[in-house]
Parts: sequence; structure tokens; C-alpha cells
Amino acid sequence: MSVTIRQANVSDIPAIHNLVAELASHLGEADHFTSPIEQLERDFKDGFFQAILAEREGEVAGMALYCFVYSTWKGRMIYLEDFVISKRHRRQGIGQQLWDVLKERGRERNCAILKWQVVAEDEGAMRFYRKQDPVFEDQWLNGKVEL
Repeated sequence: MSVTIRQANVSDIPAIHNLVAELASHLGEADHFTSPIEQLERDFKDGFFQAILAEREGEVAGMALYCFVYSTWKGRMIYLEDFVISKRHRRQGIGQQLWDVLKERGRERNCAILKWQVVAEDEGAMRFYRKQDPVFEDQWLNGKVEL
């Protein structure tokens, strides 16, 4: 079965929303996923994020949701916010295909770094990311405040 990798469009927002909900559930955080689909659609239309989708037999099997950010130390970066392969499509090479296209998107925009966060306890995700030869930053803490 072949996989098609393509850029998402606004009609894909329901599938993207479903994949994010699946990720939240997988991480045991379903109660914390509160973004309504309308917000996702509005922010997509406003250009706050982009997504690459993997399709198999007309069904969205996975996605990489990302945005471009800037580092005064490194320059342009591509930031991977969510990387999800639907449970029934995992371990079939789809993640690597998405990853490779995501890296190419970053190169096309002259990005120096692809950056992401991962929950350390997510063993499947950690196995995948370790294959990408990453540098995990243990000296930096993530901070956030609600606005």
C-alpha cells in the first residue's frame, strides 16, 4: 500500500484535529486538549502553523504539524509541534517518510535547525527520535505562562 505525503489544506482540519486528540489520549492528557476545531481552522487560515499529511488509501494516517520560528543564536528554525501517526498505521515507515519531508521543508526555507519536544516516557516516540541522531537538550528548561 503506497503512502502519499502532501501539504495540508483547510479541508484537512477535522483530520488534523482528530490526530491531535488521538495524541492527547495516547499521552494520557485527553482532558487537557481543549482547543476547539474552530480555533484550529482559524489559526491555520491565519498562517500560524502548517501541516504535512500522510495518506494511505485515501485516509489520513499521520501528520507533522509545524511552524517556522527564529533563534537569535542559530537563525531560522522549523519547530515541530505535533508529530502523530495514527495507531493503526504505526511501524510501517510512515513516520520516517513524514520526517524526511519535514526536514526538506526546513531546508527549502534555509532553516538551520529542526526542533521539537517529546515526552520522555513515550517509549515509541523516543525510539523513533533516537534513530534521527538528535541532540537532546538537558540544560534548558521549558517555561510557559498562560496569556
